[in-house]
Amino acid sequence: MENITIKDILAATGGTLLCGDEKKVITHFCIDSRQADATSLFVPIIGERVDAHKFMAGTLDAGAASLTQEHDVYKHEQPVIAVSDTVKAMQDLAVYYRNRMDLPIIAVTGSVGKTTTREMITCVLKGGFHAFETSGNQNSQIGVPLTIDQMSYSDEIAVLELGMSERGQINILTNIAQPNVAVVTNVGVAHIEQLKTRENICAEKMDIQNGLKDDGMLFMNGDNDMLAKYAPELARFPYRFYGFGANCDIRATNVTEENGYTSFLCHMDGRCYPVTINTLGRHNVLNALAAIGVGARYGISVETASRQLMHFKGQRQDIRESNGYTVIDDTYNASPDSMKAALSILDTMKEKNRKVAVLADMLELGDHSPAYHKEVGQYLASTSITHLFAVGNLIDHTIEGVQETNSDIVIRKFEDNKTLTAALKDFLQEGDAVLLKGSNGMKLKEVAKQL
Repeated sequence: MENITIKDILAATGGTLLCGDEKKVITHFCIDSRQADATSLFVPIIGERVDAHKFMAGTLDAGAASLTQEHDVYKHEQPVIAVSDTVKAMQDLAVYYRNRMDLPIIAVTGSVGKTTTREMITCVLKGGFHAFETSGNQNSQIGVPLTIDQMSYSDEIAVLELGMSERGQINILTNIAQPNVAVVTNVGVAHIEQLKTRENICAEKMDIQNGLKDDGMLFMNGDNDMLAKYAPELARFPYRFYGFGANCDIRATNVTEENGYTSFLCHMDGRCYPVTINTLGRHNVLNALAAIGVGARYGISVETASRQLMHFKGQRQDIRESNGYTVIDDTYNASPDSMKAALSILDTMKEKNRKVAVLADMLELGDHSPAYHKEVGQYLASTSITHLFAVGNLIDHTIEGVQETNSDIVIRKFEDNKTLTAALKDFLQEGDAVLLKGSNGMKLKEVAKQL
C-alpha cells in the first residue's frame, strides 16, 4: 500500500483507535507475526487451531500497528485499532485502497484453468502496460486483500484471480476487486461437495459480475456446457464467448502441436490471425483465446498478443527432460476436466517410447466421486497412453474405467508414494514420457521432485 495512514484505516474500517498515533504510515498487511515490522498492519486472524491475537504484543514491540477484535482497551506506543472482525476490516481497507487506484482490473475465476488464464492475460497485457498480477495462489478472502495490498501507483493494469470453496465467496471477492473485466474459464465439478450441483457452481461463478464497474464486460468459455447454456440468461453485462465452437466470438481452428509449441488460427471480429503459444494442449488454446480477447479490449493487437504468448511460461504445468525421459509435473491440483487436459498433453506427445500416466485421487468431489474417477479412466483408455501407475483409494475407480475400455494399457497400483517413486525410478527409460497428476493432498509433487 502507498500513502495509507492509521487515520485512513480508521475511515476505511470504522474502527476505534485504542492507542498510538493516527499519523503513522502503513505500507502492507501482515498476517504472520514473524514478518512484522515498523510499517506493517498486523491482522490477527482467528483460525481453527490458533487465535493470532496472542501474537499481538510481539508485533507491536516490533514496531507494527495492529487490528484487534478482542480488546476494548489497550496501551502501547504503537497504534491498535479495535474492529468487529479483523478479516472483514482487512477487506474493507483493501476496498478503500482499490478505490484510490485509478487502473483497470481484470478478475479471473473458474473451476479449472483460472491460474494459467490469469498468467496468460498478464503476459499479453505486458505487451502494452506495466501489468500487476496475483502472486502465487492468493485468491481467497484473505489472499485477494493481500494481493491488492501489493499494488502500487506505478501499475497501469492488474489481473486478479478469484477463488472459492463455498457459496457467496465470489460475491465478496468481486466487490473487493471491483473489476472492469471478468473472465469465467469453466464450470466443472471442483467444490461440488460443498455446492452440491453444477448449476450452483455456475451461479456462484457468474456472481463475479456483481462487482463489475458500470462499463464492465464478461469473457466466458463458450465451449463449456454450463456457461453456454446459462450465461446468456445470467449475464447482466455485454459478454464475449471464446472457444472452438461456432457460438464463440473469439474462436480457434487448425490447432497443431510441435516441439512444445501449439499453433492455431484465431478468428475474431471478422479477421483471422495465426497464433503460436509456448505450451501444449487444447485447454491452453482456450486460455490463450481469453488472453487475446482481454488484450484486444485494452488495445493489444492479436499480433502483439501472439508475440507475447510465444514467451509464456506458466507455473502450473512444468515439462522438462530428466535422465533422458520427459517429466510432465502437473501436480498442483486435480479435477476431472484438468485430469483429461493433462492426459491429452501426454497423449499428443510424439516420438515417445512409452507414455506413463501417474495418477492419484481427485479429492472433494462429493457423492459422485467414484463416477468422476471412472470417467477419467475411460478417457485415458481412449488415448495412446501405454501405462497407468496409480496410487490412492478413489483411483481404483479410474483403474476400473481403464480395464473396462482398453485391456492393452498396463496398470500398476501402489500403496504409497514411496513405493511408487521407487518403481518409477526403476521403470522409466530414455525416450519415455511420464505425467504426474493428482490433488494436492495426495502429495505427488514429492514424487515429481524425485524424478
